[in-house]
Amino acid sequence: MFANRILSGMRPTGSLHLGHYHGVIKNWVELQQTHDCYFMVADWHALTTNYDDVSIIQKSIWDMVIDWLAAGVDPEQSTIFIQSRVPQHAELHLALSMVTPLGWLERVPTYKDQIEKLSTKDLGTYGFLGYPLLQAADILVYKAGLVPVGEDQIPHVELTREVARRFNHLFGREPNFEELSLAAVKKMGKSGKTFAQLRTSYLQGGDNEALAAARELLAGSQNPGAADRERLA
Repeated sequence: MFANRILSGMRPTGSLHLGHYHGVIKNWVELQQTHDCYFMVADWHALTTNYDDVSIIQKSIWDMVIDWLAAGVDPEQSTIFIQSRVPQHAELHLALSMVTPLGWLERVPTYKDQIEKLSTKDLGTYGFLGYPLLQAADILVYKAGLVPVGEDQIPHVELTREVARRFNHLFGREPNFEELSLAAVKKMGKSGKTFAQLRTSYLQGGDNEALAAARELLAGSQNPGAADRERLA
């Protein structure tokens, strides 16, 4: 991750208003002077709730960019782009969707909240359920170290961390990763078996309580070294 890199975006679903300016755009104008900023027109995200009427999306894309420029977002100081024009977003989202447990997505607090708030829409789609996973792909594509979000989006950022860990666990392993991991668990002594069970419950079912318990066990174990802890994290 790049500590000074910021990724932020807006969905093109209609006209911007003063709330957008004071809540987001004004901050962008300041941040672009001190950070490596990537500002995204999140048109794929707009489809998660507006897939049944896409006519407004195309028009809103350009109207929104014009508003950004008028408000002081400077393409000489920051990078402005349209999400769907960068195919790596969709490609990484697809790859991540193959390894992310369904339970992780179903447990995101905003999922049920938004279904209740948007009860007039048919949101029984993977696109809506996988919204946080697409957001994770957006962040990871640019290795953004900073992602300004509202409080309701914090669980999405946490999910991004867990998805990245799982992806790296599956595909970024050392040649003898399995043997080294088993050896690390054995170093935990009697708590190793419990740790392995808890970790499996989390990886397969998204059990956050099991994850917390496993981390507590690992933290309290004296024998595993730093490399062992990294493998088991």
